[in-house]
Amino acid sequence: MCEKPVTISSDDAWDLVSTADRMKKHLVISFGWNYMPIMTGAKDLMEKYGIGKLEQMSITMSSQTRELLSNTGAYPDAAPEALPEQRTWTDSKLSGGGYGQAQLSHALGAALWLTDARVEAGFALMSAPMNAPVEMHDAITYRFDGGAIGTMSGGSAHVNAHKKMHAVEVRAIGERGQILVDLERAAVWLHSDNKEHRLDLDDNAGYYHCRGPIDAVVSAARGEEFVNCSPGELGARTVEALDVAYRSAASGKLEKR
Repeated sequence: MCEKPVTISSDDAWDLVSTADRMKKHLVISFGWNYMPIMTGAKDLMEKYGIGKLEQMSITMSSQTRELLSNTGAYPDAAPEALPEQRTWTDSKLSGGGYGQAQLSHALGAALWLTDARVEAGFALMSAPMNAPVEMHDAITYRFDGGAIGTMSGGSAHVNAHKKMHAVEVRAIGERGQILVDLERAAVWLHSDNKEHRLDLDDNAGYYHCRGPIDAVVSAARGEEFVNCSPGELGARTVEALDVAYRSAASGKLEKR
């Protein structure tokens, strides 16, 4: 198992994938949402009904990282006995960046798994208020393989804001329909061929945990059958998307994969 965001370099990420394939081993990335019923249910809808060829996708995320990324405090959900060194998050030589690496990697892991999309190019703006050493907010436009376009935004939210949970929303429009996955409000619906399909979810269905990837690794070790909802190639696609964004923010230009 590899913790997200996997690697900083996309070449390194694909090298890990190639190594796992060569050794005939499962590479599991710690994208916890992908194993939760709200996301597996959304994936089932996409596989059963689909939306056709992807045309547009928007990804939005906000989570409580203002203190963490500005070096003024810790991540509120972190276990006090297992806090990493602050520079793990805020030294860009180690982390590769701020909010994108720390949080948007989660959102990308969900969105790219749901749609099977792969980023071709992107343009990004990033900001670092509070004298933060890494970026706290991101605004990115993407072009995907196949011609689809999309946006991704990420923001370091205030502690205790709205149920103290991650706000993540993915909307994808295809030639035959569209899908919404809203983890904050626990809503999933898919419109396909003029028919509506919804998941019946409780209000807390989107609360994050990361038990799924751990269970997957245990199953692999035992030789049991399991579904890898966060494979290495998905991790490599998320690294590509972030690599494009950080290179664009630095150059001020559209950057390609």
